[in-house]
Amino acid sequence: MKSFSGLLLAAVATAALSSCTVPSQKGPKNSFTFDPPVKKATNPSAVRVKISTSAQKLYVIEGSEVLLATPVCVGTASAPTPKGTFPIQAKVANRRRVSSPGAGYPMTYWIQFYSPSYGAHWGFVKPYPSTHGCVRMPLNSARKVFNLVRVGTPINVATTQPEDATIGKTLPVLDDSKLANPPNSYMLSPQVFKDAEKGKMWNF
Repeated sequence: MKSFSGLLLAAVATAALSSCTVPSQKGPKNSFTFDPPVKKATNPSAVRVKISTSAQKLYVIEGSEVLLATPVCVGTASAPTPKGTFPIQAKVANRRRVSSPGAGYPMTYWIQFYSPSYGAHWGFVKPYPSTHGCVRMPLNSARKVFNLVRVGTPINVATTQPEDATIGKTLPVLDDSKLANPPNSYMLSPQVFKDAEKGKMWNF
């Protein structure tokens, strides 16, 4: 019986090992393949936004419930995203950069805070700070955040947020640094905003 039991256990173990595979690291590699789940706010006046500059994460929260969480890209050490709590001052879905260099470049789903020069908006996301102070969001995140907030919604920007240790850890690392820049003929055309409404851009 011992030998039979031993053979049986060995067979079971072998079958189990042969059926196990190392989990593949699937998931979005760039921001255009990231589409975060979102919950509808029951009380829009209770919605607030938290941004963690060290984790490069943004959370839209109502009460203690996270409605949406997303990776973002924040300002560099020499041009940091301002820290503090600020009300959203303006929302412009189809905004373009007005200053040079880069005048006319789309800053889709613009959510202004702190001052007219600072906003959260669509932009290429990298796994390290790389903006001049704005907060860049993946395209689908930007659209959903834009629809969740309103003028007056508070945005808290801090080095860390409590959510970094929970839902923040489940978010993927996004890296758009290897994506080619779409041609200016596309970026400066109305098509870029039409595509953004569908959650897509160019050939990404």
